[in-house]
Formats: sequence, structure tokens, C-alpha cells
Amino acid sequence: MSASPTVRPFAAGDEQATVPLLYESSGGMYDRLAGNRDLAERTLMRALADDGTTASADVVWVAELDDGVAGAMAAMPYAEWTQRAHRFLRTTIRTIPPWRWPRAMWLYRSSGRLAPEPSADSLYIDSLATSARHRREGVARAMLDQAERMAHQQGLPTVALDTWQDNRPARALYLGVGFEEVAYTPATGSLPGGVSLVKKLSAR
Repeated sequence: MSASPTVRPFAAGDEQATVPLLYESSGGMYDRLAGNRDLAERTLMRALADDGTTASADVVWVAELDDGVAGAMAAMPYAEWTQRAHRFLRTTIRTIPPWRWPRAMWLYRSSGRLAPEPSADSLYIDSLATSARHRREGVARAMLDQAERMAHQQGLPTVALDTWQDNRPARALYLGVGFEEVAYTPATGSLPGGVSLVKKLSAR
């Protein structure tokens, strides 16, 4: 095994390894939006091929170890996020049966951010997941490091992300690499409470 993961842009042929990781990153949100795992993964597969979504190929990165893809991340300037999220919803609607459309639309609207939004000049990590077999091997940290490099390259002073309040391992990881928990979203209906985190980057 490599001493450390290599992080690179998504490439053709990564789909089969990347889609399940993007799916796992949502903590069940894609199931709620699409209806089940099969439809959720089909939506993600289509979103990778579409332009301008929160899971389009141009914003997805993968972390590799010697035996293949070990993690995936979708990250973009937060200024792009709302438009990309709208396009992801349209991709979902094109993929799921019509009778699921009202539920998907309601969930999209009701899950809108209750916590303060990150600043528009943040690099926003929309998805981040490590395969179960490669946890505790530095994969998530390598992808977070890549997000910081991207932020510096684009002149963005902060990196922002969200996770669920009950995802204690993820929260501990983010706090351990310098993120601060800045806001908490209360649980609403079927949605658990969320945590918003921000890391301010030092100037280079």
C-alpha cells in the first residue's frame, strides 16, 4: 500500500467506485430525495455526466491508494453552490418516477439551510467519504488538504462544510484539522440536526 493517498480529479472509469462513496457521504439524504439507494445512485451517475450540478465530474476528486479509489469529494466555490444544487434537483427529477416528484421537491425546499450560509468566498465541500476498508489511512485528511489547496489557488480564504450532529467521528476529524463548528441546524421532521463548520486559511 502507498504511504499516503494520492488525490486527483475524477476521470472516466471512476464511476463505479465513486458513485457509492458520494452516496454514502450524504448520511441517507440521497435516499430521502430519490426514494431508495438504486434511484439515488442512478441520479448520482447521471449528475456526474451532467454539467453544473453539485456532483458533476468537474467538481469531484478521488483519493487513490495502490488498490484503487479509496475516497471521493465534491467541492466548489460556495458562490456556485445554489445554482448547482438546483441543477442536481433537476437531474433527480429526470431520474425518479413522477409520483416521487412532490416528495423530492418538498424535501429540497424543507432542507434548505436553517443555519447561516458560508460566505460566498468559501470553498465548499458538498460531499466527502472514505471507503470502509480504508478508514484511518489518511484518506479524508488528504482530500481536506486538497480542498485547502484549491481554496488557496482560487483566492478563497475559508473552507466550509456541513455534517450531521450525530456523526461524531467526522466532527472529531474536522475539529482535529482546524475547522470550527460555527452553527447548528435543529432536527426537523425526518432530518437530523446538522453542524456547519468553517476553517479559516492562513495567507500564503
